[in-house]
Amino acid sequence: MSRALSPSNGGCDFPIDPQASALTQPIFWTPQVDPGAIIFAVGPPPEGSSITGEMLRLRAIIQHGRDLLRLELRGERYDILLVEPDAQGPLGIHIIFDDLMPDRKTTLERFWNAMAGKRVPHDPRLTPQRHQRARQMLRAIDARFVGSTYRDIAEVLFPNHEHDPAKWVDSPFRVMMSRLVRDGMAFVRGGYRTLLRRPRRHR
Repeated sequence: MSRALSPSNGGCDFPIDPQASALTQPIFWTPQVDPGAIIFAVGPPPEGSSITGEMLRLRAIIQHGRDLLRLELRGERYDILLVEPDAQGPLGIHIIFDDLMPDRKTTLERFWNAMAGKRVPHDPRLTPQRHQRARQMLRAIDARFVGSTYRDIAEVLFPNHEHDPAKWVDSPFRVMMSRLVRDGMAFVRGGYRTLLRRPRRHR
């Protein structure tokens, strides 16, 4: 990964430029964390069509150093790690065999469809319901940080429902707000990375 020198920080090396806004920096998760990241390595010559590093670079919308690429295919984005960025010839895909294997398989199927010009299935990781709840969790935790009560939060998040103070103890919204704040706290402490993988059913 390329490094940015920062004169105002003693000339130290940083993976990104500390002078630039985080909103403008390209963020690449490691493949160990993000099952949506695809690792390409030198592979045996295939019998049919093949992919080379140069082909991937031609499709890249962002290139970070020589080894990290971001592609946009048919409206979807894919992060690529090139194990040997200067290698010539056909590449193969390196798959990490871990608990995220089902997610990695889904990513590869979607990427293959995109490269083949076929319809790309919807990314199953961030469903509309999951996106909506993530927003509610962040709003709830922000409100708690400034001293809002659970009932205050419920009145903002669900304004079309009654939140009578006299009935609040038995209100299902009180339990809902408690869970949103609890899960929101876990979210800001690193749990947000669960959005990088498909929802799991807890048994």
